[in-house]
Amino acid sequence: MFSNEDYLAELLVEAGVVSPDQIDHARARGGSLVEQLLAETDLKETTLAAVLGQNAGIDAIDLAQAAITPDVAAAIPDEIARRYKVVPVADDGIYLTVAVADPFDFETMDSLPTVLGRELQFVVATRTAITDFLRSFYGATDSGTQMDVTGAEGASAEDSDAPIIRLVQTMLSEAMRMRCSDIHIEPLETSVRIRYRVDGKLMEVDNHPKKLLPAIIARLKVMSGTMSIAEKRLPQDGRIQLKAADKEIDLRVSSVPSNHGESIVMRILDKSALVLGLPELGFFSDDQTVFEELIGLPDGIILVTGPTGSGKTTTLYTCLNVINRPDRKIITVEDPVEYELPGINQVMVKADIGMTFAAALRSMLRQAPNIIMIGEIRDAETANIAINAALTGHLVLSTLHTNDAPSAVARLADIGIKRFLIASAVRAVLAQRLVRKLCAVCKQPAELTEKQIRSMNLDPSRMAEATIMGPLGCEKCRNGGYRGRMGIFELFKVDDEVRHMINENLTSGQLRRRARELGMRTMREDGIRKVLAGLTSAEEVLHVTMSDAH
Repeated sequence: MFSNEDYLAELLVEAGVVSPDQIDHARARGGSLVEQLLAETDLKETTLAAVLGQNAGIDAIDLAQAAITPDVAAAIPDEIARRYKVVPVADDGIYLTVAVADPFDFETMDSLPTVLGRELQFVVATRTAITDFLRSFYGATDSGTQMDVTGAEGASAEDSDAPIIRLVQTMLSEAMRMRCSDIHIEPLETSVRIRYRVDGKLMEVDNHPKKLLPAIIARLKVMSGTMSIAEKRLPQDGRIQLKAADKEIDLRVSSVPSNHGESIVMRILDKSALVLGLPELGFFSDDQTVFEELIGLPDGIILVTGPTGSGKTTTLYTCLNVINRPDRKIITVEDPVEYELPGINQVMVKADIGMTFAAALRSMLRQAPNIIMIGEIRDAETANIAINAALTGHLVLSTLHTNDAPSAVARLADIGIKRFLIASAVRAVLAQRLVRKLCAVCKQPAELTEKQIRSMNLDPSRMAEATIMGPLGCEKCRNGGYRGRMGIFELFKVDDEVRHMINENLTSGQLRRRARELGMRTMREDGIRKVLAGLTSAEEVLHVTMSDAH
């Protein structure tokens, strides 16, 4: 119970509060010396605290009489307070005063300032008072159980009474309700800013006092199960699993030290989103038919391209759902595995132990798969293995970072793949962007400006049958006018003529012009179709496709 019971016994005898016989009798009983003395003698916990404080040269206080505000209590994260059995008592901005039960627990006294990153002053309080305070303010100790953001956490109702736990729970549940894709917890000079990304747009939703930052971050790190509370100098990654409205939600947590403290970003992965089909992604029926034929091929490479955040991974997972059948063996190699798909073998890249994309791919090919999904082709080694797999009877799905579909050819050539191999292996490239969908509840008829009509190169005959709609704003879309996102696509099929052009070493621009002559629809043109159908606005499409050639 205390760090050195022999030394404590000497102090109590010297202070005259217990006799040597009482010490001997308590020791003969076994167990904790202090517990036996408190139970069998007139020794009180307050007397014990006073003796300890006097000998350690620090004050003893009565926690019951201490006016501890919630802001002060939040200065120590609940997990740290419970681990070290300490209570924050006062904070003057320079020193944080902390109550301990054992001032001779030098491990706690030495390490706590480092863990908290603060200058500390110590006082002594009774162990019972400290335990009672920890229970009443921070809640009962939890064991890292899965959190349900729609209700209480774990088995104890006391947990939901703890302010920091309640704050974090509210933040997560509100993020789920707003369907946000990631949560940003950003330390500023004097405050903590909370922002949500909803339908691709960041919005500020809350600000908290700066002193709450350590408690919020510690809570999230403990929920992740793998992140260190004490480590504040290096980036860390973790994962939190939640349940919201009977849905399984994964949070990918990333912490990075910044000039004002640790910044946390949590990416929200909703597993239920993967039951989407191609129409839900934004495919019109004509493109859907062609794309379904492509992903049904027995071999070759199909690439999905676009910048970060353009929905490439969701498209690949949806493809796997469409083609996943009992007679097909599908293996994926990902960094990291974002969604767990039933019936599919998924491998996570771990470069620190040598499990790179290339190493995983070589092993996967010995598993005799029909279909391989590679999270991203990043280097020549991975690209060569993917090309060889495609040429030896496997269907390979992967992503590249290019601005449009024909540029994928140049990208593969740049990383060292010979053009005749590209021409032989690649079956199609799908480039995509995400645009916000107009809120189905409040969208209203709208008219295009002359500038928009010119920018979209619209023929007046198409305007006659169009259903042009624009954003209004309502409670359902939080007065934004948009709710949800959809893809706009550019599908570049590699047929015999395109193969010839690739072998002829045409530039990306030449390939693009020829592909358009052969009927390829650009992302802007696909977006225009969706504007004319009243699904999104002209502003959205023109903004997202600013670099698109007309």
